Amino acid sequence: MCFFAAPCIPPQRTSLSCAVRLSHSLSTFHLLFVYHGPACPRALQKGALTEMNTRYKQSDDSSDPFGFFKFSPRPQKGPSSSRERPPRRNSRKVLSLVLLALCALLALANHFLFSRALRIIPFSEFKDRIASGEIVKVVVGSPYFVGYTSARPAPSARGFSLLSEREAPTYHAIGVLSDSFLSMLDERQVVYSIKPRERNYLIETFQYLFPLLILFFVWRFFFKRMASNVSGLGSSIFSAGHARSAAVEEGKVTTRFADVAGVDEAKEELMEVVDFLKFPKKYTEIGGKIPRGVLLVGPPGTGKTLLARAVAGEASVPFFRISGSDFIEMFVGIGASRVRDLFKQAREKAPGIIFIDELDAIGKSRLNAIHSNDEREQTLNQLLVEMDGFDNTTGLILLAATNRPDVLDPALLRPGRFDRQVCVDRPDLKGREAILRIHAQNVKLAPEVDLKAVARITGGYSGADLANVVNEAALLAVRSGRAQVIETDLDEAVEKTMIGLQKKSRVIREEERRIIAYHETGHALAGTFTKGADKVHKITIIPRGTSALGYTFHIPEDDRHIVTEQQLLAEVDVLLSGRAAEFVAFGEVSTGAGNDISRATDIVRKMITDYGMSEKFQNVALTRRGTGYLAEPQLAREYSECTQQYVDEEVARVLAERYRAVVALLTEKKELLEYIATRLLERETIERDEFEEVIRCEHDLEGLKKRLSQQQEGASAPAQGQSPPS
Repeated sequence: MCFFAAPCIPPQRTSLSCAVRLSHSLSTFHLLFVYHGPACPRALQKGALTEMNTRYKQSDDSSDPFGFFKFSPRPQKGPSSSRERPPRRNSRKVLSLVLLALCALLALANHFLFSRALRIIPFSEFKDRIASGEIVKVVVGSPYFVGYTSARPAPSARGFSLLSEREAPTYHAIGVLSDSFLSMLDERQVVYSIKPRERNYLIETFQYLFPLLILFFVWRFFFKRMASNVSGLGSSIFSAGHARSAAVEEGKVTTRFADVAGVDEAKEELMEVVDFLKFPKKYTEIGGKIPRGVLLVGPPGTGKTLLARAVAGEASVPFFRISGSDFIEMFVGIGASRVRDLFKQAREKAPGIIFIDELDAIGKSRLNAIHSNDEREQTLNQLLVEMDGFDNTTGLILLAATNRPDVLDPALLRPGRFDRQVCVDRPDLKGREAILRIHAQNVKLAPEVDLKAVARITGGYSGADLANVVNEAALLAVRSGRAQVIETDLDEAVEKTMIGLQKKSRVIREEERRIIAYHETGHALAGTFTKGADKVHKITIIPRGTSALGYTFHIPEDDRHIVTEQQLLAEVDVLLSGRAAEFVAFGEVSTGAGNDISRATDIVRKMITDYGMSEKFQNVALTRRGTGYLAEPQLAREYSECTQQYVDEEVARVLAERYRAVVALLTEKKELLEYIATRLLERETIERDEFEEVIRCEHDLEGLKKRLSQQQEGASAPAQGQSPPS
């Protein structure tokens, strides 16, 4: 059986290639007639269809070489739909461009097609034509007076025109409507009328819509900016309730416990959490319950966040990190919504770890009505509810870090929520050395560098401070043009982070340099000859930082956990010895000891009010301080005016007594004071070895001078004997 089938031409095709398609259709009919007979094999039918499609495609390419009428086929469902789809056009931008083009075309059509050239004549000529009878009708309009004549023009030779071919010519003039002009029209029996003002509705509509469009686009721009600022980068204002946590997928946390040093006890506590996340059945079978929340407390920079990442890295579970301040926004209820969303995301990927940094931002106690905040309390309540909803078998653990555990709400710290607190304190000498070795793994160190010596002079440094020291040392080595970091770079980095940048270019008068040299020498001698004081590491009169014109670097022999009364008084003596040296050498004092006096006064006041080291209040603490790790000022005084007067008098008495003792010591060591100060003026810096040698030769300073002069002459003689390079 034979049949005919016409090719299916898409409705989008235009008449651009009708002739080509007609010939193609005739050839297609011929192919179908030949190859669809009853005796035609199915393979030949299939080949005919393939040839027909090929010809159809070739005709498309020849009739549409630029591809204007080629449309992407609609993606089919199935396995082929997984292929990459072509990029879709921005329909909104295309629609906007089309609308603008249409408006422009309408404006041009209104200007060129529906307007004609005006024949404008002077008003005097206009009146003459009225007087001569040429103008038989006048229409008074704004701004022209239009005069119509009785003559009939010949048909237009321009071809097609939208105007009438029999329309009479008109004259236009700009004039003033007056009584004399109207009288002339009446005398000449000219028909006149007043024409209302012509209105161009397209232009008027555009004039009204254009300001509205500008306001709309301006509003849309600022609305987008506000939405992005409120809800975070990459989100909209309607997603403000979603938690902005930094989610790290399983296995992507590269931090391990080997990367953490100096907090061995905290690592041991958290290893139990890691073991539970890896083997939860070991605890549930025996009936044990893992802590739902672990609170990391400690000073800033000690590695609380690093420990949390190490727990997630060791356990190979998803890690959700968010700051406490990220919960609070300008909208009411956003904090509670973000808490719910955070725990919802974590439960979907359990087992995992949620880490909230700076927990005190949302977990402050609700007992203080002065600092009450409804939004913060709602966020805290939602956090308490979510922590109560923890299931011990889900493997979801909450870690949090704070510097101020004393301000947290008691309900947050009760068993069942944060039932374990891990103290992450500053590292000791051994811990500092281990931290320095970790940070120095990627830094090229010279073989003679002793990291233990660096750890000894960085007492009280946190892990972040030590990392900064190593980085500063590397930068100093590069600045000096060295390929390795030497011990001098590390010492300079410690002093830079502790005191400030060295300022060799600062100009200081010679008289002031002498005062500074004696001042720093007094500190060094008091630190050497006072029992309980720290040993001297370095003396210099090179300015550093904003206010240090010179300094004496003292190093404790080991880490101290408690300080005796004798050690406190020795520290006071060292602080007062700078002013005492000025008095012994010059008979007067200067303002250079202002910071020393302030620190000495604080130490003595704390001895009386905090430590009970006074005759009258031997076992009484007159102040109450928090248990936080941040410096908190004393807000209220808890003793009477009489007690305050006694404290002031006792502070003045102790300081005066210690000052007299230091003056007596430096008067006894005046010869040594003169020698070291003179040496310091010559060299600007005296290191520990040289200072200790001077102290050993205290009773033979003349012999020391001779030996030093001979060493200098011996060092300069070979240099003078060398011939200059050719």
